[in-house]
Amino acid sequence: MLVLITYDVSTKSAEGRRRLSQVAKKCLDYGQRVQNSVFECIVDTTQFRRLKFELEELIDEETDSLRFYNLGDKYKTKVEHIGAKSSYDMESPLII
Repeated sequence: MLVLITYDVSTKSAEGRRRLSQVAKKCLDYGQRVQNSVFECIVDTTQFRRLKFELEELIDEETDSLRFYNLGDKYKTKVEHIGAKSSYDMESPLII
């Protein structure tokens, strides 16, 4: 399933800037960045639960926020892209 993850992490302190970096790195472990604080992740249910738990452990719920949009398995008809920064097909084989 495709999950869109967005986040807003307060960067007013050094701790906040560290959290921002950690959240971005964790999202990169599961998907690709499509905007500054927006990631597309193709995960199964178990991976999604793990990712959600790991992100919740990183943020400060008093100052930061996370949003998860579950677009399901038929996401290709739900996502339209216009403009720069085209994305790659995350389900196609990687050729190195």
